[in-house]
Amino acid sequence: MQKEKLRTVRKRKGYTQQQMADIIPTDVFNYNRKESGAVSITQAEWTKIANFLDVPVDEIYEEDEANVIVNNPVFNDNTQANVGNNNATINNELSIEIIKNLQEYISLLKEEINRLKK
Repeated sequence: MQKEKLRTVRKRKGYTQQQMADIIPTDVFNYNRKESGAVSITQAEWTKIANFLDVPVDEIYEEDEANVIVNNPVFNDNTQANVGNNNATINNELSIEIIKNLQEYISLLKEEINRLKK
């Protein structure tokens, strides 16, 4: 789910994705993934972004959709002996992306735990 509200406000205010990435801080590739909805934006990041854009968080915030991955190369056994080199590369790239997403999700959960403790 793309973050259309965020993208619209960012463009209206005249900021690039690189400038936004510097605020979080992250690289522009990762910021692009966040804005496109491929990677979650943490609550702390929403706050930083809203402050930078000088808008309330409600004006840009959009919830993430729950994604369920049924055919996941990390968790499913691939029993084909002759998988080609391209498929192996794609699986490695997918595995890295999945790990990054899981790490960000864990970070989000840790933030939520800390918030609930307070």
